Amino acid sequence: MNRHYLRTIAFQSIYEWDFRDDEKSDDVMARQVEHIKSQDRKLENGDYEFISSLFNGVIKNKKQIDSYLEEAAPEWPLPQIASVDRNILRLAIFELYNMDTPPKVVINEAIELAKTFGSETSAKFVNGVLGTIYKNSPRHEEEDES
Repeated sequence: MNRHYLRTIAFQSIYEWDFRDDEKSDDVMARQVEHIKSQDRKLENGDYEFISSLFNGVIKNKKQIDSYLEEAAPEWPLPQIASVDRNILRLAIFELYNMDTPPKVVINEAIELAKTFGSETSAKFVNGVLGTIYKNSPRHEEEDES
């Protein structure tokens, strides 16, 4: 499957997990996999691992990710950020800091998720926050040096 679809599944899993914070992460992932199968779609080699690495990475690093988010958008306390936007940002921040995906791809994918699932202003908000986070990230500094 294409990476955009896999990120969509990861986002939906993160959103569901955040919404039902008493539910085990394994149960959320199992439900998502069953949903994929019910649509007669097959996970190809490496697809589940990609979804799982994003989903579990966000859960395990939530405090650090949220601190980046709070620094980049101090006028928006986490509870005031729409749940869809907050979880798209969490996914993108994790991928930006922990995976080899080019930053422009991470930001563009997050904007596309915001256009699909968010409000009228979500894409602009997500773009602005991720732009700030990227400018302050080690990856931006590495690109400036090369």
